[in-house]
Amino acid sequence: MKFVIAIVQDYDVDRLLRAVTESGFRATRISSTGGFLRMGNATVLMGVKNDRVQEAIGIVRQHCQARVEVQLDATSPEYVEWFPAGIHEVMVGGGVVFTVPVDRMVRFAGGKDVTG
Repeated sequence: MKFVIAIVQDYDVDRLLRAVTESGFRATRISSTGGFLRMGNATVLMGVKNDRVQEAIGIVRQHCQARVEVQLDATSPEYVEWFPAGIHEVMVGGGVVFTVPVDRMVRFAGGKDVTG
């Protein structure tokens, strides 16, 4: 079993969670903030059986594509010479996925312990 941790942009997380649950995975979303652009992120946590890890990673890859956004940087007037009027393109989106081995997972459901 693996603990899959996916850090994705807020923009992508609803679409990702729908796809994850439709594929039969269980997931927990935790709101987080990125360090570089200070934009909203989501950390999605999943306990995944070893034979389905690549499937889970593929779902993240499919639903969390990188894209370019145009942003106004009003706080940095010293860069106006490099970026006209403080407007520049920034690559956002995509995702980072970590997989961590798990010795045991116990889920408490309906009064019964479900061990994976």
